[in-house]
Amino acid sequence: MCRMKSSEIPTAALVLGVNVTDHDVTFKSLSEVLQDNVTPYVVSLQAKECPGIKHLLQKLMGQLMDCCVDVDSSEEEECVNISQKKIRCSMASLSKWYESVTKKTGSETPSKKRTSSSRHWQSPPIVVIFKDMESFTTKVLQDFIVISSQHIHEFPLVLIFGIATSPMIIHRLLPHSVSSLLCIELFQSLSCKEHLATVIDKLLLTTQFPFKLSEKVLQVLINIFLYHDFSVQNFIKGFQLSIVEHFYSQPLSVLCCQLLEAKKRVNSLSHNQCENIRSLPSFRRYVENQVSEKQIALLTEDSFLKEVTQTLLEDLHIYHENYFTVLRCLHVFTTSLPKYPLGKQIRELYCACLGKRVWETEEYGSAVQLLRMLAKDELVAILQKCAEIFISSGKQFSNTVEKLEEFLARFQNLEAETNEVQDMSVSSQKELQKKTDLYHLQKTLLELKESKRSKKLTKFEMLRFEVVDFIDSLVRSYLAPAEMQTLNEVVYFNTANTLREHLNAAPRIALHTALNNPYCYLKNQTLKSDVGCISNTAPDICIVYKLHLECGRLINLVDWLEAFSTVVTAVEGTDPDSVATDQVDEIIHARFIRAVSELELLGFIKPSKQKTDHVARLTWGGC
Repeated sequence: MCRMKSSEIPTAALVLGVNVTDHDVTFKSLSEVLQDNVTPYVVSLQAKECPGIKHLLQKLMGQLMDCCVDVDSSEEEECVNISQKKIRCSMASLSKWYESVTKKTGSETPSKKRTSSSRHWQSPPIVVIFKDMESFTTKVLQDFIVISSQHIHEFPLVLIFGIATSPMIIHRLLPHSVSSLLCIELFQSLSCKEHLATVIDKLLLTTQFPFKLSEKVLQVLINIFLYHDFSVQNFIKGFQLSIVEHFYSQPLSVLCCQLLEAKKRVNSLSHNQCENIRSLPSFRRYVENQVSEKQIALLTEDSFLKEVTQTLLEDLHIYHENYFTVLRCLHVFTTSLPKYPLGKQIRELYCACLGKRVWETEEYGSAVQLLRMLAKDELVAILQKCAEIFISSGKQFSNTVEKLEEFLARFQNLEAETNEVQDMSVSSQKELQKKTDLYHLQKTLLELKESKRSKKLTKFEMLRFEVVDFIDSLVRSYLAPAEMQTLNEVVYFNTANTLREHLNAAPRIALHTALNNPYCYLKNQTLKSDVGCISNTAPDICIVYKLHLECGRLINLVDWLEAFSTVVTAVEGTDPDSVATDQVDEIIHARFIRAVSELELLGFIKPSKQKTDHVARLTWGGC
């Protein structure tokens, strides 16, 4: 407020990024926060609703007054209807409305006034949010800003520009004479990748939710996010779709719940569900590793199988707890390395560890080599962070915490020893400087060279190797792939192809299937037909579509109509004299015209300029 001029409008330029599909959620949350803590007068505008300044003012006043907006009114009647009264849409009307509303608020009882003032400002401003500033026309923005600056003394106004590209768009859309009327403050939201990392951390890298995604499924969702839309909201929808597919296709998904609830549900399993457990590939591997007596009991006794299943589910829960703790520790180490051989984000490291033995990969080997060259200060800081992670995880890593604290204590003891070594090297250099004889000087230098060749590892280097080997042992012990765990099929969704079919739409294939074989979607027995046949019970557009597949580049409409009429009238058991022929022809003609129009709307045909009674076919080849 100190930097603002009297005629300037306070403006927030909010840079949200290119993930446009998530902007509505962001603006909805922002509006709720403003209405709860700052002002009740918050308006959200979109470019498609405001092609002109008249429509913008109508939307503005309509949202503020919670009334019905008459967008089709003439220019002489730019107004909104409020309880059968018309108010002209102008800044003067808005100023009068704001004055009357604030007077009502000021005349409330002291208790009500105290409650409202605790949440809102004393003079709550009118906040106007332009959700997609780049899409607004320049004239609409310029006119609104100029008009608003002339009335800024009458009521407080705040503008919020939602920007998807760059803040420079403000100066491209607005000339200096208009942008100088704004006091702009720039706000940068978190990137969509950081939001995705938060979502993955809250949904997947936790034992609070037992449902998990396999490596291929997670990679499908991440690839769609990175290469299609950058939408966190769509990623969450894909996660929800994975949950639905898992519970629909996996009979044992009833056990995909919290540990205590899962143990209760195990006792209520039916014999068929027990057989489903026995048929799981991971359970078969488990049975093969048991002694023969236990194998027979697992395959024949349901009660014994339920007891073992409870134990296996508990082991799976413990596996996830340990897995995520060690994964976070490994992420602390790998993010301190140059070029990030295992990825910068924890989701990249999680994908690398999820589907294979990460310690067998080339990237992990190069990461270990780089870890063995870390400086002491970096290594100490990393060990301290890892110790905090293991301490917060619980008592199961108490021995690991003790080992890390031991390493930290040994690093501190090394500091005193290194100072003594430095003092000895300084004294030896002074003695070397005293020897001025060339023979003795060369002899001493050769001795130093030989000592460096046969030099052993220092205590710090040996300790650093111990630390890296210890972390490597944790990785090999706790980051085994999920598919190696018994009963992993209960909690892991791994049918990536099904998810890809749902999310990566193929509209042409779906359209061809619907028109060529309507039974596939409608499931009506009367629509079943042999391959290559055209059923007269099919919808008209399906008949027209099949007939057009038999034609060349140009289709004669008269021949097409005759073929359509032949198929439609080929109904067994009908009396041709029962209905007038002219009436039938008119009905069939109308149905044909409608079907051809629908086919043109879908983009399969277009009118031809070569012949007026022909249409051109636009699609070729099979799907």
